[in-house]
Amino acid sequence: METRVRAVADVLRRGGLVAYPTETFYGLGCLARDAAAVRRLAALKGRPEGKPLPLVAGDRAQVAEVAELDAAAAGLADAFWPGPLTLVLPARPGVPPEISAGSGTVGVRVSGSEIARALALAAGGALVSTSANPAGGPPPVRPEDLDGALRARLDAVLDGGPAPGGSPSTVVALERGGARLVREGAVPFRRVLAALRRESR
Repeated sequence: METRVRAVADVLRRGGLVAYPTETFYGLGCLARDAAAVRRLAALKGRPEGKPLPLVAGDRAQVAEVAELDAAAAGLADAFWPGPLTLVLPARPGVPPEISAGSGTVGVRVSGSEIARALALAAGGALVSTSANPAGGPPPVRPEDLDGALRARLDAVLDGGPAPGGSPSTVVALERGGARLVREGAVPFRRVLAALRRESR
């Protein structure tokens, strides 16, 4: 697996688009700071304009390259990462506009998938991680579930066997007034709120 991860990381560094396993489904990705690759990915996915692209990172340092973590975000990161909690945080300068969709924020998590983390670390930066299906289609659990037309336009597929499936990541926006639930998912929102209350004591 290590050899396959390195090979796909090379593809990412050259501006390629790839599919890879996460802790839920297979994701479609590229290097988040490669603006040309991000534009290609958004077009391939058929992502509606104004809808941001989520990211996964290999570690906290990669998160800090694309987003600003305050004390509340750091506390949630300690409690839930690696894992399926995506935090919507202020974006760092240089993050492509397709990722933030003009919001000035970015949704990012340290993935609960060891393979996804290894790929981001080997590629040298956070990765776009949108489900590897055309917009509106079912998310794939296995490489063979990938839409044929989409797969034909990818530069590589990292086959890590079946992904766990289940609920997608929970998405929480951290704002001045506290936490706002964007999407309920694998981490119950009540657990996020409880962790924030512990942090504020």
